[in-house]
Amino acid sequence: MIDIFKRLLKKESEEAVVTSDAEAEKDIEEPGTHDHQPDTEPPKEAQEKGEPEGEWVKTGIEGFDSLLERGIPRGAAILIAGGPGSGKTIFCLQTLNYAATHGEKCLYMTFEEGEEKLRKHMHDFGWNPEELEKKGLLVIKRFDPFDVTISVEAMLEKARGELSIEITPVLIPDDFKPDRVVVDSLSAIAAGFIGSERSYRIYIEQLFRYFERMGATSFLITEIGSTPSTISKSGVEEFLADGVVVLYNVRDGNIRQNTIEVLKLRGTGFEKKIVPMGIIAGQGIVVYPEQEIF
Repeated sequence: MIDIFKRLLKKESEEAVVTSDAEAEKDIEEPGTHDHQPDTEPPKEAQEKGEPEGEWVKTGIEGFDSLLERGIPRGAAILIAGGPGSGKTIFCLQTLNYAATHGEKCLYMTFEEGEEKLRKHMHDFGWNPEELEKKGLLVIKRFDPFDVTISVEAMLEKARGELSIEITPVLIPDDFKPDRVVVDSLSAIAAGFIGSERSYRIYIEQLFRYFERMGATSFLITEIGSTPSTISKSGVEEFLADGVVVLYNVRDGNIRQNTIEVLKLRGTGFEKKIVPMGIIAGQGIVVYPEQEIF
C-alpha cells in the first residue's frame, strides 16, 4: 500500500479552486412510476430537450430517483451522511449493484467492513456480487486507513516548502477504470488522521479532485449524529461535494422511522423534503416520496 502511494506525489503549478454552491431550485413535477431503464438511456423528456445522452445517472433505488428532476449529474461527488443503522452502506451497495447490472464498472472502497461481510449484505437483499465480479463489473476492496495516513504524512513531509501539493490517491487497480465509486467511509479515514487535521483536509481535497478528473460518479459515506449540526467531520466535505443525501433514523416517542432527504444537489432540481424510506429484506431500500413522516 505504501509503495503505491510513493508514486503519487507530484509538483504542479498553483491553481485556484473556486467552488460554486449555486443550486437550481425548480418546481418538480409529480413523480411518476419508477423507471428501471439502463443509465445510458436518458429520460424521455431529456431526449425531447436535446440533452446529451449519458448526462444523468440513476441510483436504481425505488422512489428515490423520483425526488430528482433529471437524476444525478454524471461525474458528481455525492456525500451520503447518516447515523448508525440509517442505511448508508445499503444505499451505496444498492446503487452499485444497479449500475453494475446495467453494464457500468463499479468500485467499492471499504475502510471498515471486510469484503466478505459486504458480499453477505448484498446476498441478504438478493443481489449476486460474485457474478458481477466475474464479469469485471464490480470490485470490492478493503484498505487500511492508517496505511493511508502514514503514506500521506511521509509525502507531505517530503513536499514541505512546495508552493502547491498534489496527492493523487490512486487506490484503483491500473486495469480498472470505474464509472461509479463508493468510499466507505470518510469517517474511518479521518480516524487515521487524529491530531493531523491539516493533512486530512489536504487528502480529502485531493480525493475529490481525483474522482472529478477521472470522471467517475462517486458516493462518499460519512457518519453523523442522530441530530447533526454538521454533515461531516471537518466541514470541507460538504463544501467540496456536488450533492448531499442525508439518511435519518427519526424517533417520535417509542417509534423510530427511517427517512431520507436530498439536502443539496448542484446542476438539477430536486424535492426539498424529508420522506419515509424502508429497508426491506430481499429487496433493499425503498423510498416513499408521497408519504408524510409519522
